[in-house]
Amino acid sequence: MDMKLTDLLVHSTVKIETICSDDSTYSGTGFFFQFSIDGQFVPVIITNKHVIEDSIKGYIHLTKKDRSGKPIISQHERIEIDNFERFWIPHPDQNIDLCMLFIRELRLPDEYFIPPVPDNLIPSSSEFDSLIAIEEITMIGYPIGLWDSVNNMPIVRRGITATHPRLNYEGKSEFLIDAACFPGSSGSPVFLLNIGSYSGESGIIIGTRIKLLGILYSGPQHGIIGEICELPMKKTKVSYSSIPTNLGAVIKSTKLLDFKPFINRLL
Repeated sequence: MDMKLTDLLVHSTVKIETICSDDSTYSGTGFFFQFSIDGQFVPVIITNKHVIEDSIKGYIHLTKKDRSGKPIISQHERIEIDNFERFWIPHPDQNIDLCMLFIRELRLPDEYFIPPVPDNLIPSSSEFDSLIAIEEITMIGYPIGLWDSVNNMPIVRRGITATHPRLNYEGKSEFLIDAACFPGSSGSPVFLLNIGSYSGESGIIIGTRIKLLGILYSGPQHGIIGEICELPMKKTKVSYSSIPTNLGAVIKSTKLLDFKPFINRLL
């Protein structure tokens, strides 16, 4: 398929909307991912567990494709899925905020453009070790539900690693990024994406580099308590607000490999 790498990446994400048992609604991000196991390819959707938690109905937005397999921009459908949460398989470690959905379980017709991120984009241990403390990152998703609704396209954000991606921040398999992270971006893939050149320990390296570093799942907020004055009665109320710190916590992509034993049992 003659498409630019960046075009494939933006099409790899999927907007997820849910309706929960208490009638609340939520918008988050998922992305198409493909496991390669013993010569078999298993396509799934990856997101955070909290994105689909308590959902009784879900919606995903899929772009249609033409006969040559290319996306038909502006032609897309909103797919409704009942009992949405039951389709998702949680990460085997309950402390890891990840889950996956087998695309085959949706029984979709072969008319949608679903380009997956292959599992060979997960950095190996040696590749993680070769990273420098400050790397440029690209995050793709739907912050506060924002998207190009006409063309079914996500929002792309750029930033840098805020903690060394090789290290486990606070002893967990995650690291921090310095980027504009908002609700709705949960489940966004975070890529190491360098086209043309990039910085290495020994200086500038000429070439293209792409790796799936991880999946955004949370971001610290700075709380503010202030007064609201109501006139003329001059009653005082206290309000609580939060301001994003432009930091995001990212689960390392290597944790996706923990799903493989479960998939093996189903093949």
